[in-house]
Parts: sequence; C-alpha cells; structure tokens
Amino acid sequence: MASKYFEDYPVGAEAEFGSVHVTAEEIIAFATRYDPQPFHVDAEAAARWPYGGLIASGWHTAAMAMRVIVEDFIDGETSLGSPGLGPIRWKLPVRPGDVLRVAARVTESRRSTSKPDRGTIVFEIEVRNQRDETVMTIENWIGIIRARTTG
Repeated sequence: MASKYFEDYPVGAEAEFGSVHVTAEEIIAFATRYDPQPFHVDAEAAARWPYGGLIASGWHTAAMAMRVIVEDFIDGETSLGSPGLGPIRWKLPVRPGDVLRVAARVTESRRSTSKPDRGTIVFEIEVRNQRDETVMTIENWIGIIRARTTG
C-alpha cells in the first residue's frame, strides 16, 4: 500500500477492504486468553447456549477488524494512533467459517491548529460476513494521521 496521509482521507470517502477468515482454533485461542466464556471456548458447551454453537468474542471481532484496517486503510507509517472510538455494536454472532469484510466511511476531517503536521479523521466502521450481514459497527473511530503538508 502506498503511504496515505491526512489529505488522503476526505470527508465522504468510502472503502471496503480486506477480509479475514474466522477459524474455531482462533476463536478458542483468543477467548481462552481474553474472554473465557463457555460459548467462546468450548464448542460442546456452546451448543447448549442460545447461540447454538461456538461464537467469537466481540473483542476478537474488533481485533480482527483492526488488523484489516491497519493492513488496508490506515497507513502504519503515518498513523499516530487514536484517542478513542465511539460506541461498538455487536449485531450478530461471528462463527467459525465466517469471512469478514470491513468497510469504512470518513465522516469528519480536521487539521490540527496546534500541530499542523497532522490531522484527525473520524470514520464509521462496518464489519460484514460472507452473507453480507452486518456483524459489528463502530460509530466513530478517531485517527490521528500525519499530514503530507503543514497547511
């Protein structure tokens, strides 16, 4: 990916990018370490829960989306991190075998007045599965990005 700077994220820009294949092994490994609820770590127990089987932790879904965002949307060379994000909504369970795609839309863009070598972008994220069902949304994700120019 060519370097992307603050100027490359105009308001209204939209993109769908990347994909990640979800496996049972990854669901269990992530949940065992970070979210050890039965429906995330034990397929047999998960079958007895209302979800009817093993599902990914919402935090795992967010982490998978983050990987795609860093690989295909936010440039690791120009990103200066994030001061936060808005509400996350886990809308549908993510299951083994799902293939997730990430879409982003820039909703705000403003250059810093105190540090004109950077700007802040705000974007909305939507994660969809292979059936084009929305499994997760993030209303506002704020990124601080290096600018190509200082004004």
